[in-house]
Amino acid sequence: MAFVVKKLSIALDPVNASNTFTNGDCLSGRVTLEVSRETRIQCFSLKAKGKASVLWSEHYGKYSTVVYHDKETVFKSVHQVCNENGSVLLGLHSTNLIFFFVYRDMPASFKGRHGKVDYFLEAKLCRSMQISRKAKIQFNYVPQGDLSMPDLTMPQCGNTEKDMKFFSSGNVAMNIHTERMGYRLGEGLKVQIYIENNSSQRVKPKFCFYQKQSFFALKKRKLATKKLLKYKGDAIEPSAKTTVTKVLIIPEDTCVSILNCRVLKVEYRLKVSYSVLAFSPTFLSNIVMSNSIH
Repeated sequence: MAFVVKKLSIALDPVNASNTFTNGDCLSGRVTLEVSRETRIQCFSLKAKGKASVLWSEHYGKYSTVVYHDKETVFKSVHQVCNENGSVLLGLHSTNLIFFFVYRDMPASFKGRHGKVDYFLEAKLCRSMQISRKAKIQFNYVPQGDLSMPDLTMPQCGNTEKDMKFFSSGNVAMNIHTERMGYRLGEGLKVQIYIENNSSQRVKPKFCFYQKQSFFALKKRKLATKKLLKYKGDAIEPSAKTTVTKVLIIPEDTCVSILNCRVLKVEYRLKVSYSVLAFSPTFLSNIVMSNSIH
């Protein structure tokens, strides 16, 4: 007797307007299976899974190319709808599905230059001597981090001083201050700079907020950066002192920091510099991104 699957699908109930899940949320929905003829199935299972993977290639010489690849399962939960004893099905069947995200250390959904973190639900139907049938749906997961940790609440300060060269004299000193290290998506990152221009040239302060992506495979690391925000201040005259304050609004559609995955990492940096003639001294500050969905 022929085995005909007319329909196998998964529908997921949204939890918010962006349909993004987080710690402690419940994944609920419905799996629909329709068969046109009576059939005995071997196994019918539902699986929720999170997977991180990286892939890139590097060329060595004219004819040698090495492909770097690795992956990591960051979450997995399986539920058997029908066991190995088998069940006879006919017609249309619908099953409610429920999975809970416990408070555990899982990275956020992410798609980068050379890697990604995906979360998905899969329904799988197996029958002896037949090809398995699957239905799959992806969903976004963004954890809510704890920004109350002491390291993330402490103010960040730094300073740099540089003697002028190239037909200039004197030096430029710069003191940088941010309120803390940890921020949430959409929040304002306030940067304050005190500049003392003891030189014969005009200088301009510059801000750059960027994402740093790191990918790991076969004991190699591949880096990629993505600029998110940049700003250039007004020129500061020679022998002048001033304080520059700028609030950078962190994009809400970027990824939170990923520091808990073996094969990839997502970090954020605040770069503060000033430009004059042929050089641009720089101050770098680590920023940790988190999210609050509900």
